[in-house]
Amino acid sequence: MTGPVIVGVDGGPTSPDALTLSRWFAEALGAPLVVAVVHPAPAALGSGRIDAEWVADRHRAAERVLDGARKELEGVPTEVDYRMVASSSAAHGLHDLAEQAGAAMVVIGSGRTATKDRLMAGSTAERLLAGSVCPVAIAPAGLPAPPGERRRIGVAYVDTPDGRAALNAAADMARRTGDTLRLYTVVAEGDASLPFLIGDDVERAFLDTARETYELSLRRAAESVSRVDIEWEVIAGNVVDALADLTEVDVLYCGSRGYGPARRVLLGGVSTRLVRRACRPLVVVPRG
Repeated sequence: MTGPVIVGVDGGPTSPDALTLSRWFAEALGAPLVVAVVHPAPAALGSGRIDAEWVADRHRAAERVLDGARKELEGVPTEVDYRMVASSSAAHGLHDLAEQAGAAMVVIGSGRTATKDRLMAGSTAERLLAGSVCPVAIAPAGLPAPPGERRRIGVAYVDTPDGRAALNAAADMARRTGDTLRLYTVVAEGDASLPFLIGDDVERAFLDTARETYELSLRRAAESVSRVDIEWEVIAGNVVDALADLTEVDVLYCGSRGYGPARRVLLGGVSTRLVRRACRPLVVVPRG
């Protein structure tokens, strides 16, 4: 990860959360921070003077947003660059900037309607996640200041290319920060209807086998990571609920999905729902 950390802000209530999270990532990665505001580009078939006046007004609004970000980040030791990007949409502008800069990560706030401590992806987040070439971090609304020197970095792990990509990215961060890495796999609880259909013994044997398989997978994953304090746990329950409610981690990494174009974030079912529900910062990692 040699490129900058890019944070997209719009002056809304979630912008401070995104700035707080992006600052932590930039400092942890030893990367410069780019604060970006996307404003409308002139339309190819605009309405002449009216369109030009509107674009100029949006340009001035973007300048005010950047001024606010400068005040938020005043005195930070990280190298900060402030950019205004003209584009047809916020997601498109951030995506293009990330590709041009070879970004290590893009950070955004959750949707404007998000409740405190819960993620709720707005349209920008959802569009940006559908095709980003670098990890995308989303800050929950009301994100507190990053904790002290020791943190716990979580990974939603399954033994797939996407799960291993998330593990590698999280392990790299843990090596840089000295934080503990904790791997989680969720095994479904028993279905109340299945014992009636197939018998209690068969249901119990299936769940025990699944847990043993996941435990072996987590143990092997932990052994594959060097120079990191690592823990792991198998959780029983609904996969989205269990991961979304993890409060003992300070940030949660997950893969994008089990298939799709390489090196692109393309949300699958679990990660899509996690983006909307997780109570900790979430990093969606494209397949390496």
